[in-house]
Amino acid sequence: MENKEILKYIDHTQLKAFATWDDITALCDEAVKAGCATVCIPPTYIDRVHQKYGSDLKICTVIGFPLGYSCTAAKVVEAREAIKDGASEIDTVVNIGDVKTGRFDEVKSELEEIRKACGGHTLKVIIETCYLTEEEKIRLCKIVTETGADFIKTSTGFGTAGATLEDIELFKKNIGPDVKIKAAGGISTIEEAKAFIEAGCQRIGSSKVAPLIMKEM
Repeated sequence: MENKEILKYIDHTQLKAFATWDDITALCDEAVKAGCATVCIPPTYIDRVHQKYGSDLKICTVIGFPLGYSCTAAKVVEAREAIKDGASEIDTVVNIGDVKTGRFDEVKSELEEIRKACGGHTLKVIIETCYLTEEEKIRLCKIVTETGADFIKTSTGFGTAGATLEDIELFKKNIGPDVKIKAAGGISTIEEAKAFIEAGCQRIGSSKVAPLIMKEM
C-alpha cells in the first residue's frame, strides 16, 4: 500500500476540549486537501463546518464522549441533533459501567435506540478496549453485530490505552460479516496506520497521520 492510499481510511480527528474554530478549520482544510474519509470533530462545531464546507467534506462526530455514561435519552438527542446539523457519521461510546457490571441487555437496548436515531447514517460503537476483559470484548462484538451498527471502534483516545493489533484480531473473529473495524487511540505514525489497515481495519482515527503523509506529497 502506498502512503497516499492510507488517507482514504483516515477520520482526521480533533476532539481536544480546548479546540478552537481556527483549529477545526485547519483540520478541515487538511482533510479536504488530503481526501480523508471524514473529519471527526466535537458536536458544537458540526453546523459551522457543514455551512463552510458543504458536500466537500464528510463530518463525523462523537456522542456520550468520552466516558460513555450519559443516559440513553441524552445520547439519542445528541445523535439526532448531530445529524440535523450535518454529521453523516456518529461515533458513540458504550456505557462502560453497564458492561463492567454485566448489564448487557441494557447496553444492547441503548445501542438499538441510538441505531434508530441515526437512521441510515453510519454508526460506530466505541467499546474502549483498555477497560475490558477479553470476555467483555467478545460479548460487545456480538452486541454491536446484533444491533446493526456499521463499525466497532477500539478506543476514544482518552482512556488508559489505545488500539492494539491483538484487539483487531479478536474483533475479526467475533463480529458479523457486515460490521467494519475502526482503530483509534495512539495511532501517530504512517507505519502504525498501515499496520492496522493491513490487519483488517476499514477506518483509522488519528490527528497525526494525515499531516505526515501530506508532507511527503
